[in-house]
Amino acid sequence: MADWKKPISLAVRSPYRLCFRLEEPPQEEGDGRWYVRYLVQPVDDMSLLIPVPEAFGAQGKKVLARASGAGSAREAVLSALGRASALSPQIERSLGKSAPAGYFLNKTGAYEFLSSTSTLLDRSGFGVLLPSWWTRKGGKVRLSVGARVKSSTLQGQAGMTLDKVLNVHWEVALGSQVLTREELESLAALKAPLVKVRGQWVAMSAEEIQAALAFWKGKTDSRMKARDLLALSLGTSAAVAGMDFRGVQASGWIGELLERLRGDSRFAELASPAGFRGTLRPYQARGYSWLSFLSQWGLGACLADDMGLGKTVQTLAFIQARRESGENNPFLLVCPTSVVANWKKEASRFTPDLPVIIHHGLGRKKGESLKSEAERQAMVISTYGLVHRDLEHLAGIGWAGVILDEAQNIKNPEAKQARAVRSISAGCRFALTGTPVENHVGDLWSIMEFLNPGLLGNRSEFKRRFFIPIQANRDAEAASRLKRLTGPFILRRLKTDPTVISDLPKKMEMKVWCTITKEQASLYKAVVDEAEEALEGADGIARKGVILATLTKLKQVLNHPAHFLKDNSQVAGRSGKLQRLTEMLEEVLESGERSLLFTQFSEMGEILRAYLEATFAEEAPFLHGGVPRARRDAMVERFQNDEKAPHLFILSLKAGGTGLNLTRANHVFHYDRWWNPAVESQATDRAFRIGQKKNVEVHSFLCSGTVEEHIDELIERKKEVAGSVVGAGEAWLSELSNSEIRKLFQLRAEVQGE
Repeated sequence: MADWKKPISLAVRSPYRLCFRLEEPPQEEGDGRWYVRYLVQPVDDMSLLIPVPEAFGAQGKKVLARASGAGSAREAVLSALGRASALSPQIERSLGKSAPAGYFLNKTGAYEFLSSTSTLLDRSGFGVLLPSWWTRKGGKVRLSVGARVKSSTLQGQAGMTLDKVLNVHWEVALGSQVLTREELESLAALKAPLVKVRGQWVAMSAEEIQAALAFWKGKTDSRMKARDLLALSLGTSAAVAGMDFRGVQASGWIGELLERLRGDSRFAELASPAGFRGTLRPYQARGYSWLSFLSQWGLGACLADDMGLGKTVQTLAFIQARRESGENNPFLLVCPTSVVANWKKEASRFTPDLPVIIHHGLGRKKGESLKSEAERQAMVISTYGLVHRDLEHLAGIGWAGVILDEAQNIKNPEAKQARAVRSISAGCRFALTGTPVENHVGDLWSIMEFLNPGLLGNRSEFKRRFFIPIQANRDAEAASRLKRLTGPFILRRLKTDPTVISDLPKKMEMKVWCTITKEQASLYKAVVDEAEEALEGADGIARKGVILATLTKLKQVLNHPAHFLKDNSQVAGRSGKLQRLTEMLEEVLESGERSLLFTQFSEMGEILRAYLEATFAEEAPFLHGGVPRARRDAMVERFQNDEKAPHLFILSLKAGGTGLNLTRANHVFHYDRWWNPAVESQATDRAFRIGQKKNVEVHSFLCSGTVEEHIDELIERKKEVAGSVVGAGEAWLSELSNSEIRKLFQLRAEVQGE
């Protein structure tokens, strides 16, 4: 046992370490012999390396003694060589001398030392020193394939499309050095794992060289569509003919395009179109210009800005600009039913000269009638629910572009609506979404397959190259490749970005137009019919009572049927407002932000509380007039200061509209309207007040084509006197004539949802 322990004990206690250095053949010997040299290294001075024969001589002993403070190295070195000989026959054969210096190797032996023996020695505690070209490259310099393309200089864009065929010259390179065919053939003839190329030793397999030769014989020059070349340059393929792909070097217009896509040079920023009513913020102008740049080349674009940054406005500016530049074909806008009305209202506000129709509802046109009507429009708005049902009619129209709002609705590529939108031909395709990756990177494949078909390969290729490495293995390199490939086609700005936040006002107030459901429309009509009957012959206080009671009932219907019916029935899927609120809160919660939700009805507050807690699996406290003072103070304190506080806080307009400091929230939702700007402003100021460090977004919900829209229009028309007219709440409405009341209560036919 003592004899067995002795060499191990010596190795642990030894002041010296034995090292093995692989040395290349001298330059004058060309492909001569390699040498493994044995060296002694003091543990206390790792910079000192002395060949073993010198270490055993008088001078070497003195040097080592000064460096380590220990005695002779002979016993420790010979013991170490004895242990190393068990790992390598060559080391064992070299031990015939009293002071072994090392041993020679041919190229095959040198490659074996590099790839195998060195690892064994290193793991056994010996020092190993290898040529820098081996360690720097992590094993070996590989053969790779590259493409070189020349094209004419870009003079405007006439005649330049991604369907243009270009001449491509293929090159094979070793590291950064391009090889000639003669050099490759010479390497193949050597049939050695280590070869010297232009003075540099490299490790290369015969199979690798033969693959390169076979590729070169197949195509040194070829022709390829610019679209395919673009995809290749972005990294759609990591290998060509089994070899690494080193990229595309391009000049002329295709080179300029690739530089802009990669972000190496900027695309042109456009002025707002003449017919656009409003002012684009600087980041919005960049977004609209980016959409225009990609669409010019027939490339799909995903505008993935944070909620509230104006994806709708940027898209409308783009459509307006296209119409002004001579585009006569319509754009198809596909969106959830909950935002149909919002698109129509925003279009009439920002691009009032654009003809827009909604393809929706039971009375919608089909066939030639639809085609004829659509061709006279700038934009046709439809829904995900209808696009697959009416695909036969929609597919026959020559669309300038197809735009998907809330594009996460096609994250399941097998869903009918996803297959339908992919099948519609169009000049360009856009996807608008605040959450391009909602659950996992697989969501991105479906959106990209719609925008730029084939860019990410088929689903099985995407799963192999990206989904499994990223989702299962957390492969950072795979994630980087996916970002490099999709990055040119995704523009995402956050409200916290320095280039964005400086463009934003401290408080952004926006109206959210919602589409009511069939059930809501039916109840609404019933309430209006009952009111019209009651108004006949009514006057004075009785008439005023009918009008105000009807207003309350209509508000309840528009909030939610269950609010009006008071029957504790199911909540999901029955209210356009609630559907839109859910969609918006998904984005808010995804970003970790907090929200205040105001309603003037305590019953609706309870419905919201129960529904939102069940939907988002998170507490949503409700502060109303029945909450005791102490409990109210505790709720506010918790929301403001507790790290684990809920992200949603529901408040009744009267109980929570004044006297509270809730600056931790930066979103304010007015679920229903009081029609008193002063009261709503006071409620908003619970978040927008001293101490608020973020920009506040105020979302006021309105149902399109209903009394809410009509009153809003009335107030907007009389804005200069609205404060004095509306200041008393809603009583002023009772002063309107019966014909005015009928117009106020009227429900427009086209606003009904599915």
